[in-house]
Amino acid sequence: MLMKKCLGRLLLMGMAMMLCVPPAVSAAELSIQSDTLLRVFQRDTATENDAAVTPIYEYLRVDMDTPDEPGLAFHLYGWGRGDLTDNDYYEDATTGELLYGYLEYSHKNARFNARLGRQYVFEGVANESVDGLRLSSDLGRYFSGSLYAGQQVPMTLENGRSGDSTYGGRLAHHLAGQYDLGLSYKKIRNDGDDAEEQAGVDLSAYLPFGINVYGFSAYNVDTNNWGEHSFELRANLGPVSVRPYFQKFQYEDYFGTGINSANPFRFLAGSGEELTILGTDLTLPVGDAWVLVGKAKNYDYKVFDDTSQYYAAQAIWSGEKHTQVGGEFGYMKGDSAQNDYYLVRAYTYWDKVPAGCPVGFVSGDVVYIGYDEAIYGEDSSLFISLATGKKFLADEALELKLSGDYSSDPYFDNDLRGMLIASYRFGRTL
Repeated sequence: MLMKKCLGRLLLMGMAMMLCVPPAVSAAELSIQSDTLLRVFQRDTATENDAAVTPIYEYLRVDMDTPDEPGLAFHLYGWGRGDLTDNDYYEDATTGELLYGYLEYSHKNARFNARLGRQYVFEGVANESVDGLRLSSDLGRYFSGSLYAGQQVPMTLENGRSGDSTYGGRLAHHLAGQYDLGLSYKKIRNDGDDAEEQAGVDLSAYLPFGINVYGFSAYNVDTNNWGEHSFELRANLGPVSVRPYFQKFQYEDYFGTGINSANPFRFLAGSGEELTILGTDLTLPVGDAWVLVGKAKNYDYKVFDDTSQYYAAQAIWSGEKHTQVGGEFGYMKGDSAQNDYYLVRAYTYWDKVPAGCPVGFVSGDVVYIGYDEAIYGEDSSLFISLATGKKFLADEALELKLSGDYSSDPYFDNDLRGMLIASYRFGRTL
């Protein structure tokens, strides 16, 4: 009920704001997308074994803007869930969340942009869901900047939001078509105490001969140490695209280490683990329809004292529309049992169906993993997924999709799941 009221109030506020502004050259457009998901599966509950669980989800997205020119816009996206069986599998039979809901104003001068409300913020080291204000703009010809401030969206409201705050931003120096260099910062306070504080630097460089370099490093101000380094290079050697990359994560500094940090993976910081990844992807187009991909990746765990290598080859064929057929064979060689296996995968998505066919597409995905040593008595894993669907109405605004999944692995025997999705799109000019 609270979720419904929140979505309703934000929707009315957004429509009022859009209708109250002076008329623009282009009329405002309203777009609504509804995705209703009905899932069916079995789980053990506190009162019953192999109990049938049938949750129904509703995802609602609303956008109001003037696509052809800057100005005022409103965006909203949220979800709700109800348990039709109510057999105590979920802690709450009904729940929901507003993922984002904000007013946005943009102006062509200096590419100014302002957002107010619940929104996702991606600013260098920041990757947060925030209730607050974000501003961005060009700062002359060679600089641009952004700032944000508000409250981080909590995973739970049990402890309240009093004393919670977050702020940060990014300053970038760039030369069009050559490079973009950014410095970023974020700070999170929880219950009035510092929870996380990070600074970062990122680089995108576009060099001669089609060589591109991308890099990102994050510094933990609390621990005075680097938590992450990620770098990759993209280049073409004749018809082959090459992407070597390097990543290093120090768990103690990568995950939030403040005493009041809300990071759900904070416990990993205490492991002292250090993970180094080195790899390369090779991509070769063959004709107009085929793409061949080769992958090599090395994982090195310092504390776990395990070094693993993964090698894979992929072949992908693309046809008309979105039709695609692909396969992959991979091999992981590691010191521990869970890191010593081979993988075989085949998948397809086929929407080039004959006229008069009762469905618009069919898709399938099969993944088989064989372990060198048994894990909990099982030496293999199997995953199978099949789906089909069709669009309806004159403008294909309604789409129905039906899928079924089966999996069997060392951690879960014979899991069968089904899902029915109804997607509806509506749009009109205001």
